[in-house]
Amino acid sequence: MPHRNAPLTELGRLRLARCVVDDRWSLRRAADRFQVSPTTAARWAGRYRRHGADGMTDRSSRPYRSPARTARQTERKIVKIRVTKRLGPARIAARLGLNPATVHRVLTRYRLPRLAHLDRATGVRVRRYERDAPGDLIHVDVKKLGRIPDGGGHRTRGRSAGSRNKRATTGARKNCHPVIGYAYLHTAIDDHSRLAYTEILTDERKETATGFWTRALAYFTSCGITVARVLTDNGSCYKSRLWADTLTHAGIAHKRTRPYRPQTNGKVERFHRTLAEEWAYARPYRSEAERQGAFAPWLHFYNHHRGHTALGGLPPATRVTNLTGQNT
Repeated sequence: MPHRNAPLTELGRLRLARCVVDDRWSLRRAADRFQVSPTTAARWAGRYRRHGADGMTDRSSRPYRSPARTARQTERKIVKIRVTKRLGPARIAARLGLNPATVHRVLTRYRLPRLAHLDRATGVRVRRYERDAPGDLIHVDVKKLGRIPDGGGHRTRGRSAGSRNKRATTGARKNCHPVIGYAYLHTAIDDHSRLAYTEILTDERKETATGFWTRALAYFTSCGITVARVLTDNGSCYKSRLWADTLTHAGIAHKRTRPYRPQTNGKVERFHRTLAEEWAYARPYRSEAERQGAFAPWLHFYNHHRGHTALGGLPPATRVTNLTGQNT
């Protein structure tokens, strides 16, 4: 594809060359007519004489020789370490005494996939999937966050205060630090649209998880989403009879991930990482109440306004036609 400021397209080059070769125009006359230099006119006329119309296309700018290119033996070592050890450019460069940029160029030249696209244990490409419609699969999981004591944690009061909070117990013993404990974020996220529903609860018992799912199902239903199946890990609350009966009563199939394979439930795991980066630890909160008060606005922003790379830069709301408040 020609540069946008190039005076000649492939058709323009052909017309110039035909004026010089077929119509016997002088190089200067053709150059003035097509607003290029006589040298450029001579180049395209010469290509037309040798190759005809096929010679008007752009050629590769790659040089015939690259004396400074990394030796083939070194390239093989880089590729071998990447395939067998699954290390990044910086660590490979440290082993071989190379510049990380050189290692990165070699890995790109051999079209090796990024480490993020591989399963670290097996080296096999992660098979990514997406359900065809909202509700075909809902990912459910729980994330545990340490609560912020009144006055703030170590991010606002320093490491010494953080150390005291870390030693706080969950019991109510005499002369111990105030109870801090954990907040449990129960999340349900739609596989197709990435629409998320999250509640901050006090535990992850079966009654709590089941109550959360009942409210999450009502939310998805209000958005016009009919839930067909739910995917969870093998947590005790999801293996309970109460959880199974709740899903069965609603006509929803339950699937569980393979043990020690959190990648299967990767969409909700990735959502929790985004949640931690952009809300939970985005700024130094001075209390748990302050952090929890900022959660509802952030979740609305995530669902309605935040661009998602897997959705082509669009927010999840764009894939759910009946979602209220989409443009607020």
